[in-house]
Amino acid sequence: MGAMPATTSLDPAVAARLKRNPDGLVPAIAQQYDTGEVLMLGWMDAEALHRTLTTGRCTYWSRSRREYWVKGDTSGHVQHVKSVALDCDGDTVLVRVDQVGAACHTGDRTCFDADVLLTAPGQ
Repeated sequence: MGAMPATTSLDPAVAARLKRNPDGLVPAIAQQYDTGEVLMLGWMDAEALHRTLTTGRCTYWSRSRREYWVKGDTSGHVQHVKSVALDCDGDTVLVRVDQVGAACHTGDRTCFDADVLLTAPGQ
């Protein structure tokens, strides 16, 4: 519901597999490619996914600003794309990246560092 473009250059076969939410978005999980560390979750539409696939930099759709943003353009904390996978249901994207600096806007390495709800015994 906003200014997202109706057309995209994303491969139509890939676009057809995407199961988007009512806003036309799919969650995109960014994971550090070599350690498996889960860094953050962002949102992509077909055009953001196309840009991510073709530029080698993660592009997300900002739901609050209603615009595309490339991770690191402002902060310098770039995500260099190593691989992109669509999950079995087509409703989530996994982007394996080489993260430069912090992934979280708070300055933490990941968005999941600060609020651990449970740690299994022995961990």
